[in-house]
Amino acid sequence: MKKIGFLSFGHWSPSSQSQTRSASDALLQSIELAVAAEELGADGAYFRVHHFARQLGSPFPLLAAVGAKTSRIEIGTAVIDMRYENPLYMAEDAGAADLIAGGRLQLGISRGSPEQVIDGWRYFGYEPQEGQSDADMARSHAEVFLEVLRGEGFAQPNPRPMFPNPPGMLRLEPFSAGLRDRIWWGAATNATAQWAGKLGMNLQSSTLKFDEGGQPLHIQQAEQIRAFRAAWKEAGHAREPRVSVSRSIFALVNDRDRAYFGSNGSEDHFGYIEPDKLAVFGRTYAAEPDVLIDQLREDEAIAEADTLLLTVPTSSGWTTMRMSSGRY
Repeated sequence: MKKIGFLSFGHWSPSSQSQTRSASDALLQSIELAVAAEELGADGAYFRVHHFARQLGSPFPLLAAVGAKTSRIEIGTAVIDMRYENPLYMAEDAGAADLIAGGRLQLGISRGSPEQVIDGWRYFGYEPQEGQSDADMARSHAEVFLEVLRGEGFAQPNPRPMFPNPPGMLRLEPFSAGLRDRIWWGAATNATAQWAGKLGMNLQSSTLKFDEGGQPLHIQQAEQIRAFRAAWKEAGHAREPRVSVSRSIFALVNDRDRAYFGSNGSEDHFGYIEPDKLAVFGRTYAAEPDVLIDQLREDEAIAEADTLLLTVPTSSGWTTMRMSSGRY
């Protein structure tokens, strides 16, 4: 049994052609989308995070609001760029949002993708240490984040505090038990998937990954998932890991669907998301339901994963149309 959720980019545009024209529209519609998805039986509401862009850049207020408005659906990110994050402050925000949601957060974190500005993390006050890359810095921030989520005390208490302290070293508050097991790493390579498995993070794999063999995305992704699970097993973690993959899937069931999405079907292609790194980009599935079923059965990565995230374009008001029609 697979879990099925949506992954929203949360994009807005002041264009008169858009039904999501402001940051307020994007945030409020995201909450409405999650509520509607829960009512329709979806398992997860996930959101992209990008800085310096007309998208959802600050996830925790949104996650907390969705958590307060829903009761069952998983709430997550895919992904938070750890190059920009203070891992201790992030742990406080994450703990608070998870408590508001009753322990339903599923936080996807990663090195992140190319951003809107050059080295945008520098404006947030972060610099890689000497000999480090920005990717190294992201993984270092992630390791600190994971450590403080264990809830163990590490800070020396003030002997004359404003409020009485519990005995021993102090941890960050609020602490949400179990959140450490609900952190996912968005991996673009087999090596980072194995690193995530070793550290006990779940795995998120997107609609693209860096090319490591020339095969279609779903084959490379399936190999990545198997490498992740092998690393997890070798590390000896007690619980079973989770794996999600993202796909662009459009079921064409009437003339409106065909007008909007009928020309969206495509095949995998290769290109450069970074100047020196060739990536494989997954196809878009757009077909009649019976054809879609046959196509998706042949997707090896979907077969390997336990969670499927459907990417949702929001800039044209598509989410409102689909949810209101009851055909998510």
